[in-house]
Amino acid sequence: MSSEEEALRGFGKIISRVARGEELSREEAADAYRQVILNEQPELQQGAFLAAHQARGPTTEEFSGAWDALDAHDTVKIHPRVDGPVGDIVGTGSDSLKTVNASTPAALIAAACGLPVAKKGARLVTGVSGASDVLERLGVDLEAPMARAEACLEAHGIGYLPGEAFLRSGWARLIQRMRFTSAFNIVGPLAMPCARTSHIVIGAYSPGVCDQLVAILREIGMQAALAPFGRAEGEDPRFGMDEVSPCGPTRLVQLKAGRIDTFEVTPADFGLPTRPLAQIASSNRAEDNAQRILATLEGRYDTPEADFFAMNAAALLWLADRAPSPARATEQAKEALATGGALRKLDALRRVQGGVGAVA
Repeated sequence: MSSEEEALRGFGKIISRVARGEELSREEAADAYRQVILNEQPELQQGAFLAAHQARGPTTEEFSGAWDALDAHDTVKIHPRVDGPVGDIVGTGSDSLKTVNASTPAALIAAACGLPVAKKGARLVTGVSGASDVLERLGVDLEAPMARAEACLEAHGIGYLPGEAFLRSGWARLIQRMRFTSAFNIVGPLAMPCARTSHIVIGAYSPGVCDQLVAILREIGMQAALAPFGRAEGEDPRFGMDEVSPCGPTRLVQLKAGRIDTFEVTPADFGLPTRPLAQIASSNRAEDNAQRILATLEGRYDTPEADFFAMNAAALLWLADRAPSPARATEQAKEALATGGALRKLDALRRVQGGVGAVA
């Protein structure tokens, strides 16, 4: 039997095991997903494996194996020389309540408060604009070398890592061709292009996905994480946003010191009033969302958008122990807006990760 035939049959046995409902070890899952990512199996076998695994439902250990494969074989990394914790704030997308982008300005605000932030993101998955769509319109070059993000993070405490740059061809090939949900929809947003990231706020489109994300993050060794699912008063409670909500309660799943806790917060916990959803709803164009963010950074800090951005920055600051409470963290975030600190972080991004000739 040829080695090629042996590899085909071995992978076929894994498909059969998964289809029968058997669980894989983390190492077995990592090897199977490695073969998918590196395109080592025919597409028929790859699709059969991914569909069978999704139909059965991956375990946390199997998700972690899929993450191991993505991390080792398809994620370009930077290794910035910075002291202390490094944060990230990102959403999975696909949420029901479409809002103006919050994680992007929140990352700038948190960085202005002294927490280095390696912000990752991508173009829109659902809705109007993803982080890459907004930052491109604000002057960031998505095709800039990853080394510029590393330099910006080291010099200015902020760097933007677009999925278009840090995920290699395997993930891109799969996402472009697949029209069904797979483990990659969960582990993709967990990609860690910055090797120094220690604290992450990662919102999701459902409470169950928040639980999954945090369980995987604990399994892969993340120091601290927070997964919000925000709701809005007057809306169906099944519908939510992948951010901390200024419009109603937010369910939080928190990982700290290896322990996972679930609890609920309200805008009052952040020292803020409850806002109507319409005041932070997404605009119809990415350009308009970008302009709303820029207007806030340039001085419109006493607005519903400013509250929304500040409380999401506060969630990361609080997670990283930069403030004793969400309310105090929100005060720090609002001060960073009022004094222009967050705008200066955007200016640094544009200088270092902008067009040709950008410099540190």
